[in-house]
Order: sequence, then C-alpha cells, then structure tokens
Amino acid sequence: MVYVKASEREEQIVAAAITTLSELGVPATTLRAVAAQAGLALGTLHYVFPTKDKLLRAVITTLIRDISEALRAELELDKGVEHALRHGVTSFWERLVRNQIGLQIMQYELMAYSVRSDAGGSLAQLQFERYSSVVTEFCEQAAQAAGERCAVGFDTLGRLALAQVDGLILQYISRPDDDRARRDLNQALDMLVLFADPQPVARSTARRTSATDTDAS
Repeated sequence: MVYVKASEREEQIVAAAITTLSELGVPATTLRAVAAQAGLALGTLHYVFPTKDKLLRAVITTLIRDISEALRAELELDKGVEHALRHGVTSFWERLVRNQIGLQIMQYELMAYSVRSDAGGSLAQLQFERYSSVVTEFCEQAAQAAGERCAVGFDTLGRLALAQVDGLILQYISRPDDDRARRDLNQALDMLVLFADPQPVARSTARRTSATDTDAS
C-alpha cells in the first residue's frame, strides 16, 4: 500500500471537486461523485472532508490561490497601478475565464448555494472578500513599488474591479463572444484606471524634510 501525504490527498480531492462542480454544477455534486472522480473510496474522502461545506471552503481557497497567481503572472509591480490592473486582469481573463465557462458558472453557483443554504452566507462572504482582497493587495503593492498614490482607497478599487469583471464574466457566460469580451474588458479597464487616477507621489515634500533635518543638525 502506497502512503500518500494528507496534503497531497487533500489537493487530489479538491482538484476532483473542481472538475465535478464545473461539469455537474453545485446542486448536483455529491461527496460520492467527487470521490468517484478522484478515484477514492467515499470513506477516505469523508476522513479528509467530513462535510460538503468543508470541501467547498477548500475549493474556494484553491480558486482564490489560482486567481491570485493568474493576476500576478509576469506582473512587474514597479510599473505601477495601471500596469498591474491591465496586465493582471487581462492575464486572469485569458487563463481562467476564456474557454473555462464551466469554472466560472460553478463559482456563481457556489455563491448562490451559500446564500440559500447558509443563513449568514459565510461561503459567499468568504468568496467575495478574498477575491476583492487579491486585487486590493496587488494594486497597493504596485503603488508602493512605483511610488504612486491613487485617488481612491485600494479596498474600494478592489471591490469595484471585482464588480466590473464579474459583470463581464456573466455576459460572457450568456454569450461567449471573445471579440466583444476583449473590447468590453479593455474599456472597463480604461474606466477603472481613470477612476483610480494613479499619480506619482510628490517628492518635493521628502526633499524639504531632508533639507530641514540637515539644517537642524
């Protein structure tokens, strides 16, 4: 019998769950179906993920990691906020939206499932908070690396970027037109960059402070 690390078994099950959820949808997905996709006994899956809710949380965490990696792929933070937004969102779209409609439908089903099955909507809250925080973090890091400031808070920028992209994904799901989606995405990014208005941080203040310190000494 080959020993498999718990972390590897968890990754195997989550990957099978993402495939099953994308193909069957959230309502039709059972732990038994995921176990079959993973090639495991149902008891083994239950040992790692006792409930469907725990499995779905792991799925969301994995998807957030994949989205974060897609957004950051070949990203040069020192090129500033505009580059981070345009390159990051476009890279995400090409890797995780285009030709992966089932994956996107599954994520909206996860949100609806959470709202309907959980009075607090904790899964949906986790989903949207984590997604917006990914955009918030890489925009803030890009601003710091490039010496920029934005006209709006980075948390606001993250939520609005997510709202724009979510709307375009829903339209793409209903009508998978690559040319239209590309045009709309570029125009949405134009609006987002204009709203953020990233500008270089004035260096004169820093120079005046430095000169004052020198005079005082």
